[in-house]
Amino acid sequence: MTFLYNIIIGIYWLAIIIASLFNKKARKFIKGRHNLISNLKQARFLGGKVVWFHAASLGEFEQGRPVIETFRKLNPGYKILLTFFSPSGYEIRKNYQGADYICYLPLDFSWLADKFITTVNPFAVYFIKYEFWYNHIRILHKNNIKVYCFSANFRVNQIFFKWYGFLYRKMLHMFTHIFVQNQISKDLLTSIGIKNVSISGDTRFDRVHFLASQIKHLPLIERFKNNHRIIIAGSTWPSDEEYLVQFINQCNGDCKFIIAPHEIEKVQIENLIANLNRKTLKYSEAENLNIEDFEVLLIDNIGMLSSVYQYGSIAYIGGGFGKGIHNVLEAATFGLPVIFGPNYNKFREAHDLVESGGAFTFNDFDSLKNILNKFLNEPETIQTASQICKQYISDNTGATEKILSRTLNF
Repeated sequence: MTFLYNIIIGIYWLAIIIASLFNKKARKFIKGRHNLISNLKQARFLGGKVVWFHAASLGEFEQGRPVIETFRKLNPGYKILLTFFSPSGYEIRKNYQGADYICYLPLDFSWLADKFITTVNPFAVYFIKYEFWYNHIRILHKNNIKVYCFSANFRVNQIFFKWYGFLYRKMLHMFTHIFVQNQISKDLLTSIGIKNVSISGDTRFDRVHFLASQIKHLPLIERFKNNHRIIIAGSTWPSDEEYLVQFINQCNGDCKFIIAPHEIEKVQIENLIANLNRKTLKYSEAENLNIEDFEVLLIDNIGMLSSVYQYGSIAYIGGGFGKGIHNVLEAATFGLPVIFGPNYNKFREAHDLVESGGAFTFNDFDSLKNILNKFLNEPETIQTASQICKQYISDNTGATEKILSRTLNF
């Protein structure tokens, strides 16, 4: 199985090389790993006690951020290494001030993982949610380095629970401790003999709770709102925008719209504008215009959506007609009822909020229209759903404290 795994890693690397000939993200994936070990050896942070945090991409980083920042606050004498697997995480957070050194994770070849771990010599390692790389974890375990995974969420259809998932089950046994989000995950791990596991919850709740307490004032958004109700559509894809545009063009209610597309390439933004028959403005062009006179505002930048939600009344979360919805909690923490498409099965918080009445899902335009019109025509329904969302966030914070209270003694 190990031999087969290493063959698969080699094939994966070859596929990335081929893809880099015509794919920008693949080129960044390769270029970012060029001279990785030699650059690391020259880093000034080496030599002291290093604690290593790893995130697959941007979402996992944001999920782990409360643990990283609280760890740093409680242990100022430790150096923090932060690694990413994906360019979409590294490129956006490569200048993050909460870590002493940030780089890509080497590809999971045994020799390369060994070089990396020998160079870093970490005191302890935290993997955020996912990213189970066998050679890295095996070598850490072999060297008696404590390895933790937190905010993990397991499902019965994952490879760990299949008859052919022996290598992945073996990997889970190598963790010092695994902190899971819920009882289902714990029960699944227990069923395959994993005992080093406890329920801590999801650190994303801590992150959004913190963000809500540190919100940035956005004068342009405030002017745009101008005492109107705002429907905010966050991280939308074209499949979401098809429904949204139809509703916006028909809407007669006293409300405005903010759309923050997941992809902000110029062509996509211009296509969206062309399909809207309402007075529409891009955020990047709003500074010297009477923004309050517009009905639709397009956020054509990355990073401000979480602060924009404070001005909303209702949130539409994109991704529900693709691989899965984006971050529901960022909107819910501000008490916005959330609406999304049908593909939310992998997200516990979406299920919880649908069941409790804080979130609403739809399959076609008519059902979306009915949900939104009910909110706009019956303001008390917004208030009720809002309270449910706020209480849900409050009830689920505290994972960071549980994780660090158990791991800081090392």
